Parts: sequence; C-alpha cells; structure tokens
Amino acid sequence: MVDDSTRKTLSSIPLLQIRAGPREKDVWVQRLKEEYQALIKACSYVENNKQSGSDWFRLESNKEGTKWFGKCWYMHNLLKYEFDIEFDIPVTYPTTAPEIALPELDGKTAKMYRGGKICLTDHFKPLWARNVPKFGIAHAMALGLAPWLAVEVPDLIEKGIITYKDKC
Repeated sequence: MVDDSTRKTLSSIPLLQIRAGPREKDVWVQRLKEEYQALIKACSYVENNKQSGSDWFRLESNKEGTKWFGKCWYMHNLLKYEFDIEFDIPVTYPTTAPEIALPELDGKTAKMYRGGKICLTDHFKPLWARNVPKFGIAHAMALGLAPWLAVEVPDLIEKGIITYKDKC
C-alpha cells in the first residue's frame, strides 16, 4: 500500500520506458537519456525541489553512465549536514536497483552495509521490483535515499555519532 506522500513524490517524477542496462550498449544510451531527463527536466523531481527550495542532492556520472557520484544533504535544526554519495549501476539494471553509498557514514548505523551502502532491502527494493523498468535513478533517490536520510541522520545526530561541520 502506497501512502499519500509517496504517491505525491511519484507523481512528480517521470516514469521511464526503456528496459536496458549497461550491457545493452546501444539501448543503454537511450535509457541514460531517459534517466537524465527524469533528473533534470522541467517537470522532474530535482527541478521541482529547486523551485520549492527543498533540493537536497547533486549528481553526475562518468561518460558511460555506469558510475554516479555527488553530494546529498539533510537539514536538521536549521543546520545542513552534507554527505558524499556514490553508486554504480548494476549490470542487471534496471531489474536490480542501484546500491547507494554514503562512504563517510560507513559503520555508523546498523542500517548500512559494508562500504557505506544504505539498507534499502525491506522497504524500497520490493517497490522497485514491482516497477521495473519504470523506476530509475531519480526514484532511487526520492523513494530510497530520502526516507533513509530522514530516519537515520536525525538519529545519528541525537546520539552524537555525527556532528555539524561549519563550512567557514
């Protein structure tokens, strides 16, 4: 069952059509175009968040679109906590969701695997599996990473495991 908040988020992200992964070289280029359009198009998730002042990540990829990296941040008590983000596109993509990693948080929470990969097994991966090939990177960020950050970062702050770093 999908709640209203998830439904609203989903409606702001274009669904993808092309079923291709990095192994299907010619079709992968078309899928990458769809991925980029979902991330940066005027009606996309990122653009909507910029307009509302609630953007929370920046991503870029290597030339082949198989390695992604950037920054994500979470606002807590009016302080911005920023983290490096990275993930590889699995060879079985889009059947398999990317494993998003926040390396600097590696080992700081039980809801994380080795290498700083966040745990999406219970909540996001079943949703992804039901929506192949319509879900893409923007969906992984919005429906995977965002809820994880919303739960884990405040908890890590309250426990004193992560602290605010002034950027002066």
